Amino acid sequence: MKKLTRHKFAFVITLIITLLLLGSGGFLIYNISLLKDIENLLRLIAVIVIIVISLILIILAIRFLRKYKKVKLVLIMLLMLIFAAGEFFVSYNIGKVYGTLAKVSDSSEYTTYSSSLVTLKSNEVENLDNIGDSKLGVLEDETSYEGSIIPQEVIEKNDLSNETESYASYIAMIDALNNGEIDYIFLPTNYPIMFGSMEGYEDIGDTTKVIYTQTKKVKKDASEESETKPVTEPFSILLMGVDSETEGIANSSFNGDSLMVITFNPKTLSTTMLSIPRDSYVPIACFTNQRKNKITHAAWQGEECMEKTIENFLDIDIDYNVKINFKGVVELVDTLGGVEVDVPYNLCEQNSNREWGANTVYIEKGLQTLNGEQALAYARNRHPNPSKCSSKWTNYTSNDFIRGQHQQEVVMALLDKFKSIKDLNTVYNLLDTISNNMTTNMSTDQILSLYNVFKDMAAKSDEGASIEDMLGIQRLYLNGHDARIIDYGGTNLSLYNYVLYDSSVKAVSDAMKENLGLKKVETVKSFSFNINEPYEEVVIGKEETSGDSLTLLPSFIGQSLSYVNSFCSANGIKVNVSGSGTGSVISQSVPAGANVEDVGSITITLSGGQSQSSTTNNSSSSSGSTTNDEKDDEKEPEPPKEEEPIYGCTDPNASNYDQDATDDDGTCIPAGVDEPTE
Repeated sequence: MKKLTRHKFAFVITLIITLLLLGSGGFLIYNISLLKDIENLLRLIAVIVIIVISLILIILAIRFLRKYKKVKLVLIMLLMLIFAAGEFFVSYNIGKVYGTLAKVSDSSEYTTYSSSLVTLKSNEVENLDNIGDSKLGVLEDETSYEGSIIPQEVIEKNDLSNETESYASYIAMIDALNNGEIDYIFLPTNYPIMFGSMEGYEDIGDTTKVIYTQTKKVKKDASEESETKPVTEPFSILLMGVDSETEGIANSSFNGDSLMVITFNPKTLSTTMLSIPRDSYVPIACFTNQRKNKITHAAWQGEECMEKTIENFLDIDIDYNVKINFKGVVELVDTLGGVEVDVPYNLCEQNSNREWGANTVYIEKGLQTLNGEQALAYARNRHPNPSKCSSKWTNYTSNDFIRGQHQQEVVMALLDKFKSIKDLNTVYNLLDTISNNMTTNMSTDQILSLYNVFKDMAAKSDEGASIEDMLGIQRLYLNGHDARIIDYGGTNLSLYNYVLYDSSVKAVSDAMKENLGLKKVETVKSFSFNINEPYEEVVIGKEETSGDSLTLLPSFIGQSLSYVNSFCSANGIKVNVSGSGTGSVISQSVPAGANVEDVGSITITLSGGQSQSSTTNNSSSSSGSTTNDEKDDEKEPEPPKEEEPIYGCTDPNASNYDQDATDDDGTCIPAGVDEPTE
């Protein structure tokens, strides 16, 4: 020991560097241990190499210190410093990757809700301190975090003595605010996007302002946390797009604008991919009595409601979910240097800030590399906008299904880019973008274990194969028909909905179950083709057109009481008669177009004269048609407010009409006639 310490300065420096080497080695071994089930043999070899090299360097340093071979000691200390620095560098990179994945996995334990106090922009009040004793509008549903729970916490936290006024729906609150019945209401912070697509509320972001916002991070109950499968077994993923006006996903309310369900079987390396139209009319899991509505509205109650809704109507379990912010897609694509997409037609779309004019995004037809704004515009585009762009950019037909296909193309293009990343700076930027704009309920270890799955895929695929070929993707399709349905018991608006055919839902569900190993695969024993005809891939669910249980309430105006009783009795609706009239119906408490499943009772008023005969049978057909051949124009109530126009001709008798062209009210346009502009 005396020989080691006789040169005190050299001893102290050697001791410090030795401790540094041991610390860096231990830190690196710890970080390597975090990468569970990834290259286990290589990780073991790496740990052994770290230990052996560290021991050799330390032994040599001790020997040269004892003999005080100054030059050799300096050299060995330099080697120790270089090796320690390398260990710290590798540890930093492993830690950054693991930390990013841990941040992405944060939603496995928590859900973040955000509520804002909103007033009209004309109101001069700018903050919570100056609202006086005005009443505050809250949601009647006391289980809603954004509509009731957070607002009550805001009131308590800020010692507000204001009274609250409860409303049955957000729309009812917004209407009360616009009509001057109340000055302040609590809405989800993302309300401009949630309600901005509804007719009559397009300018809600311009006519209102936020004067206070509060978020709440809620730990899920154990019962809410689904037990996820290991990724070595067949699993399903729900990919949800968040159309937020700001970057970052921490405080973004999910609006259900983009929904994609993917099943993957790592044993057969086969994948099914389904884009769910946002207007699909399905039972909503968290609505009272699972009242049917367009699926995008399930997101108003959070991603848990959306996930359960999809599980119920597709009859499969969702093992994992991934939520990504659309604004983050722009940054993600730009970080990767763009994505290659074969664009089928010229189109124009608003930018990521929902701006037109000088900020309009234009994309020309053809195979090309799209930047971030273009990729988002391509994935978001739903229909032509002749009022915003010239005919060069609006000469095409699109709908929710085509948009879903575009979104799938962008996802595949992104995955193709991921597998070719080699630059470390790109990796860093990519990790930052993902950590800020994506969350999932997969654990960090489950995300890491995907490495082995993709490694196996790469080994079994041809060199240079695309991600789509490697995944063996089978695209699925939900077929249905258009219908306008009164959202009775909800917003009470006349909403466009896409009513799914039962046979299409079943075909899609069966295909997913087969890929998940839950249903025996039906073997195709015959196959025929004509060499002179191009092969067309069969899209499961697309040709299915049978079965749906939708029956809409007709207009009873002008009908007899016996007709009303007959229809309502057949559909389980109680009839109440108001007044002493004995003639035909002159008013009804529930508007025509409501789903009879939502109507428990109806009150009608009869005229005082003799009963009027009617030659029209106004009962709703099983296809959901709301057309009445005969109406009393003087007594017919004004049609309810519509949310948005129907795109696509839906008249079954319109054989000579363009099936992709309609006027804004859904009226079919004869073939060869240009679609009118707005």
